Amino acid sequence: MTERNWILGLEHAWDAARLRRAGSRPPSDFRIETYVGHGGAAGVVVRGRVLDNPPPTDAVDGEGVGAALRRTVRNFLTDDLPDVPLRISVGGTTVETTTDRDGYFLVRLEVDPAALTSPWTTATVERAGDYRGLSDSYATPLEVCVPSGEARFGVISDVDDTILRTGVQKVGHMVRRTFLGSAITRTPFPGAPELYRDLAAGVNPFFYVSSSPWNLHSFLVAFLAHRDFPMGPVLLRDLLGTAEGREQKHGRIQEVLDLHPGLPFVLIGDSGEKDPQIYADVVAANPGRILAVYIREVRLDPGDGRVEQVTAGWSPEVPFVLAADTDAVRRHAEGLGLL
Repeated sequence: MTERNWILGLEHAWDAARLRRAGSRPPSDFRIETYVGHGGAAGVVVRGRVLDNPPPTDAVDGEGVGAALRRTVRNFLTDDLPDVPLRISVGGTTVETTTDRDGYFLVRLEVDPAALTSPWTTATVERAGDYRGLSDSYATPLEVCVPSGEARFGVISDVDDTILRTGVQKVGHMVRRTFLGSAITRTPFPGAPELYRDLAAGVNPFFYVSSSPWNLHSFLVAFLAHRDFPMGPVLLRDLLGTAEGREQKHGRIQEVLDLHPGLPFVLIGDSGEKDPQIYADVVAANPGRILAVYIREVRLDPGDGRVEQVTAGWSPEVPFVLAADTDAVRRHAEGLGLL
């Protein structure tokens, strides 16, 4: 058994013991946490999680690192609720589902495009049947990104070390920034919010795809709003994954491409981890769909050859730009007619 599967088994054993202790008593802080969805004529995907935890608090100006630390820790120490029956309604279409063993739900709906409004359609998630004696339906809104017919292209962007200073390659720095920072104190790279707003031009949709865990969803949405980035779906992954494995970043990018077949896309990432190889695979699997790939150079050793190995056989039809800073991306995007 691998170390990850051992930890996953330990987590599931702990959850099972916790649920046995709870018995049939109603959860004290039942909550449906919804994640930003997306879709259009090709279908709509919605996600979320059901928890027995109070909602996270908002960061405020002047709060100390202790408050930020407590907020982040609470986001990771969750009591997830499995097998909760749910009803999801989007644009007059309704489906029912149940949460998985980690409390998550993921549903794809076929919705009449005429019933969807751009750029956002509000959906509803509610309890659909009996669950440990609860009486309230807990109807919770869920926002669904629906690109406008006026959109020229979409943008798929990584988060950590692409727009948000994280320092993934230095584990100690990454942990400190993650646990001691807030949506107010964490900083974007210079010029990134302005560049993204100009790329959006009011109509081009943005999708943020990261290997960060879903526990950080509320923080990342608050960070995007506070720093005035274009809002869009924030697609993350489970912290440990399931017994079958972790949801792969490539699959979440492909989900975006498949749900929005009429849009070409720009991919933006960084050189710190696997974005260059993932994006190369996406370009190869989706000919004619990618307008450009921009990679922010953040490697501790830019001469390690990893990015160059990926670009050695790169197709000249899709520009690949290894950028030292945001200005380099802006200059190339202007020359390409994206701005």
